[in-house]
Amino acid sequence: MSLPSRLRSVVLAARRAAERLARRLPGPRRRRANAAPGEPRRRRKHWAARAFWRSAWNRTGLVVIALLALAALGADFLASDRPIWLKYRGQHYPFPNVIDYPELRPLTNDVLRRTMVRGEDWAVLPLVPYGPLQSKADGRIAPLEAPSADHWLGTDDRGRDVLARLIHGTRVSLSVGLVAVALYVLLGVLLGALAGFYGGWIDAAVSRAVETLTAFPTFFLVLVIQGLLPSASILQIMVVIGLTRWTDVARLVRGEVLRLRSAEFVLAGRALGLPPRRILFGHILPNAMGPVLVSATFGVAGAILLESALSFLGFGTPPPTPSWGELLTQAFAHEGKWWLTLFPGLAIFVTVTAYNLVGEGLRDAIDPRTSAAR
Repeated sequence: MSLPSRLRSVVLAARRAAERLARRLPGPRRRRANAAPGEPRRRRKHWAARAFWRSAWNRTGLVVIALLALAALGADFLASDRPIWLKYRGQHYPFPNVIDYPELRPLTNDVLRRTMVRGEDWAVLPLVPYGPLQSKADGRIAPLEAPSADHWLGTDDRGRDVLARLIHGTRVSLSVGLVAVALYVLLGVLLGALAGFYGGWIDAAVSRAVETLTAFPTFFLVLVIQGLLPSASILQIMVVIGLTRWTDVARLVRGEVLRLRSAEFVLAGRALGLPPRRILFGHILPNAMGPVLVSATFGVAGAILLESALSFLGFGTPPPTPSWGELLTQAFAHEGKWWLTLFPGLAIFVTVTAYNLVGEGLRDAIDPRTSAAR
């Protein structure tokens, strides 16, 4: 056999060995990393989920997050100054709490109670029949009223129902947390992956940017940016938090990519002639997203806490938008009104604790070292 034929046979044998290795090692379609030899396929697939669900604290945190999400999505059906369904003067009005009917604009729930004809008109009212911006109920304004049968959690300094503002404030807090985290996770994953995979001047530029931003405390950096901007809005808060907190995710992804860059399945992909972009985004990143998911869960809790602190200092959501931090500001201004401190503070504490519990549970379930220790 001639030398070229021998070389050709060696190359073909190496390629077939690389293909067999690529089929056995983790990739975007085969996520069986860290599985014990001989472990059943179904058990390997659902191992992390069962490890997470085994803890009662993890389940509790997940249930609380689900309830908060339902409250945010259905805030208009839980607390509104308009009924959910109304029959008035012989005509049905479906969902006037979310649909604007011009003829019903002056008719709030307390006005309808006085004007509806018994036996002919009826209405399905929400759990809390007050809106988050409604300061007059039953024809009177009751500022700083303690919890009672009419207002279960009391009223604020403008006579608005505290429970209604807490429910609608859930939508604001969760929106800021989720959107801000999604933005900085996207930036951090992209920049960290490029820096770790390509190295060189890209790695140097990203590393210097990370070092520059981490040199300043995040809260004070966000506070300074908010103070320099002419006005505040919810979208602006999301963008500012997202553009200042991506550094942790970038460092995490960069380290994971550097670790996986020399893994055997990456070497097999290069031996098969896959382009670098496909190796990075199709093979390395899917195997590096576990720690990012854990970091994002903790990040939501941090963003919610940061938004509440900004609103407390007057740099957060603009009034009269309902916000948990804004209620705490009123408590600071009106000493002795305990309901303005207790209920918003409890909402922030429960939300942040739930996300931290889920984050710790995901970290323990994904990390094979902690799972093996148990």
